[in-house]
Amino acid sequence: MDLDRGKPVWPQVADELRRRIDAGTYAPGERFPAVVDLAAEFDVAASTVQKAVAVLRAEGRLRTVLGQGSFVVDELPSAEG
Repeated sequence: MDLDRGKPVWPQVADELRRRIDAGTYAPGERFPAVVDLAAEFDVAASTVQKAVAVLRAEGRLRTVLGQGSFVVDELPSAEG
């Protein structure tokens, strides 16, 4: 993936990870790749990936279990209250 270095990078990383989740590249219930692995893949700082992952977690797409890592959620939370 070619990142536009003239724009903030973390939203671009978040968009790509979101696309991969939606496409099933990372299946529901599957352990999400480690931040350091994604940072190496995208050739960015780990903090950049951490910010992108935090956004996906806030959206309800990922859940993090202390000591185990992050996992793709089985189902997105409903937009209906």
